[in-house]
Amino acid sequence: MTNRSLAGKTPPTTTRLAGLLAGLALGAALLAGCSSEGASTDCGLDACTVTFDRGVDARANILGVEARLVETQDDVATIEVGGEQLSLTVGQQAADVGGLAVTLDSVTDSEVKVRIARNGG
Repeated sequence: MTNRSLAGKTPPTTTRLAGLLAGLALGAALLAGCSSEGASTDCGLDACTVTFDRGVDARANILGVEARLVETQDDVATIEVGGEQLSLTVGQQAADVGGLAVTLDSVTDSEVKVRIARNGG
């Protein structure tokens, strides 16, 4: 039987715990990077749902870009994402903007809900 000294070595459970905590901290930092005005956001690591209030200057900074509600008419919303304007209809296939997939989820009298995801996410 061989006795090995653990002096100077970190036990595996401590290493795993440190990795988990670092991952959680990174995730929290990414989510904290979302901000909005006249809108609310619900973000994960690869996608955000942005609910814009109608009738105000609504905008949100998510996934490294600014998204802004430009105008709505009936079930069509014009959204600006990363400086590019898109006219979207509810149920339309996602539009690609700079590596992001943008989908119009719903339009009501009071709000416009958009999903913005990293392509593949």
